[in-house]
Amino acid sequence: MISLDLASPVPPTEQVRQQLAGLIRAGALAAGARLPSVRQLASDLGVANGTVAKAYKELEGAGLVSTGRAAGTRVSEGQASAAELGAGVRGIVAQARAAGLELDELVGLVAAHWQGRDA
Repeated sequence: MISLDLASPVPPTEQVRQQLAGLIRAGALAAGARLPSVRQLASDLGVANGTVAKAYKELEGAGLVSTGRAAGTRVSEGQASAAELGAGVRGIVAQARAAGLELDELVGLVAAHWQGRDA
C-alpha cells in the first residue's frame, strides 16, 4: 500500500500522511475502505506505533478518515476522487469555452466562489 524512504528528509509521519491522502484523493482508497490498524501498519513499515497514529490523527483532522473503536479507521464518506473532480472540471471548462470566457475570467469566477462570494 505505502512505503517509507528512510533516507528522505521528510519525516516518516508525513510520508505516511501524504501517501494515504494521495491514495484517498486519487480514489485508490474508496469511501468506507478500512485502513490497517495502527499496530499493523507500523509493523509493516518498521516504525513506532506513534508514527502511524499521528498520521492517522492528521488525516482525521483533515476529514479524510474517521476513527471508531469497533469500526477502526476508515476513509470518510463523501471524499471526491481526483477522477470525479476532473470530470466536473472538464464540464465547467467546456461551458466556459462555449460562453467565450478566457482562462483568467474562469479562474476569477472559481476564486470568487471558493471565497464564498458570487461573481
